[in-house]
Amino acid sequence: MSESNDEAIRLNRYLAACGVASRRGADQLIADGAVQVNGRPVLLGMKIVPGTDDVLVNGEPVEPEPIIYLALNKPRDIVCTSDDPQGRRTFHELLPDDLPARVYCVGRLDRDSEGLLLATNDGELTHKLLHPKHHVSKVYEVWPSRDPSPEDIEDMLRGVESGDDILRALNFTRDPDGVWIVELGEGKNRHIRRMFDACNLRVHRLRRIAIGPLDLGDLRRGDWRELHPEEVEALRASASEQPNDTPDDNPDETPNDNPTEEPSES
Repeated sequence: MSESNDEAIRLNRYLAACGVASRRGADQLIADGAVQVNGRPVLLGMKIVPGTDDVLVNGEPVEPEPIIYLALNKPRDIVCTSDDPQGRRTFHELLPDDLPARVYCVGRLDRDSEGLLLATNDGELTHKLLHPKHHVSKVYEVWPSRDPSPEDIEDMLRGVESGDDILRALNFTRDPDGVWIVELGEGKNRHIRRMFDACNLRVHRLRRIAIGPLDLGDLRRGDWRELHPEEVEALRASASEQPNDTPDDNPDETPNDNPTEEPSES
């Protein structure tokens, strides 16, 4: 173990990268004495050098998982949790069984919503994309019960009250087919449905078509693909270069140690 080595990282971060647990869960394993480095017990806050130090959890060696980035086109009636106690179909059923690592959704869609999902085991990128201090926009196609009036649109751009939240959109446009395109700069629980409902509009269909620079494109419903390296870098840049001027009052976008429990944002 080398605290001074430039390649040293915190042990809890390493364990999270290995898929053992979240960083908080890794700290608990360390506190419980379940982790050894180079045959010795460790303390909270300790650093290790990956590839040099030998790390054991409950006597078993651990190594980092390969980092995976996937785009999925979620159909309706699919939930974004990893395991569903009600037995509903989860997004994992859209993926092959031989993935080399378990992935989690970065920002969820509710069961009735469709479209673009980003799934990864890159905790650092997930944190950046979901943290409220960053401003990563998301774009949706919306089919409402009626066309919003100019006053409705003005209200939703300014912000409407729903429960304890103020829900707003960044932009409204309409495509040539009459579908409304709504851009959000934040993603509170069931944001679009509640926002439209506050204007007495019911959303019949909702599909996400973009997360920052990542577009759904022509990915067929129910299919998935790996992201290209340049797409991953574009996502990193979008999370790093766009500060959010709104207060950090969005708990639904705050990273969660259990990604399966993050509220849906559509």
